[in-house]
Amino acid sequence: MPNIQSAKKSMRKSRAATVRNRAQRSALRTALKKAKSPGATAEDRTRAVQLLDRAARKNLVHRNSAARHKSILAKSAAK
Repeated sequence: MPNIQSAKKSMRKSRAATVRNRAQRSALRTALKKAKSPGATAEDRTRAVQLLDRAARKNLVHRNSAARHKSILAKSAAK
């Protein structure tokens, strides 16, 4: 356990960010699975793209990774 006040605050902040990031990453993965499923609707794909954009903007996933997933979704929608 840290003794310095700033280290204690940093620990609190990182713990809160970890919980928040875990929830957002889980929601993103769920949306991607739903969007890539055979019975996916246009709304499912739109929701997944929105979550990908937000995750990339907040550095939850790398921007190139988000772009790759969006490209895969677009190709599957075109079929």
